[in-house]
Amino acid sequence: MTTVVSDTGVGPLLRGWREQRRLSQLELALRADSSARHISFVETGRSRPSEEMVLRLAEHLEVPVRERNALLLAAGYAPRYAESPLDAPRLETLRAGIEQLLRGYEPYPALVVDGSYTVVAANRGIGLLLDGLPEHLLTPPLNAMRITLHPEGLAPRIRNLPEWRGHLLHQMERQIGLARSESLRALYTEVTAYPPPGADDGDGAGAPGPEDVYPYFALPLRIEHDGRVLSFVSSISTFNTPLDVTVAELAIETFLPADPATVAYLQSLPPFSG
Repeated sequence: MTTVVSDTGVGPLLRGWREQRRLSQLELALRADSSARHISFVETGRSRPSEEMVLRLAEHLEVPVRERNALLLAAGYAPRYAESPLDAPRLETLRAGIEQLLRGYEPYPALVVDGSYTVVAANRGIGLLLDGLPEHLLTPPLNAMRITLHPEGLAPRIRNLPEWRGHLLHQMERQIGLARSESLRALYTEVTAYPPPGADDGDGAGAPGPEDVYPYFALPLRIEHDGRVLSFVSSISTFNTPLDVTVAELAIETFLPADPATVAYLQSLPPFSG
């Protein structure tokens, strides 16, 4: 993704974010320790906000880090947040920590994606689930949403595909509402155009079976693997107070076994080698 700078100034950009967050000028002013009059002057261009004010408003508007740089540029200030390639030397400690986390989570699946769901790292538990997928879906850069929802990807293996698909699309919709990303919108358009579950083969994909009686504590991903159905619930983690655009857009997703049968199967696997 790239930062888009408007030539209309910072005021309209801030107003757009405020309206998107459904806040009045008074509500934003109270949160940012300012006045509704000053917020109005900033939005209409009658007053130029200080760099500190731009960042304070961006914080209370929950503007993504990438877009905070765009606000600063529109206000005439230098970007505050760097955008380092993930292989940059300054992120070496981060990469090592992520790799250690992913390895430590095995045999359970875990992966790291960027803001467009491109997979930047994954452990061998994920590789287990991807076994047998066509090469064109596994050619880098891998995209987690595409692999999951594509009719030649994991979709035919997911027993509760309608529910899981709905969950993923809602997640993308929320993210699009938070970040103005054209690449994310394009991905959303692509995956929503995939055939609905069971539209072609009529095999009842996603229909509950007689074994679907386990009292799950969260919506599970129920996926067929090697003749059995494995169940997982996912958890997504991000970095607190990131100071780099790349780091701000990383998300670590871990899949926790959701029933005793899945735990028993994964624990029975030979230890991963290498």
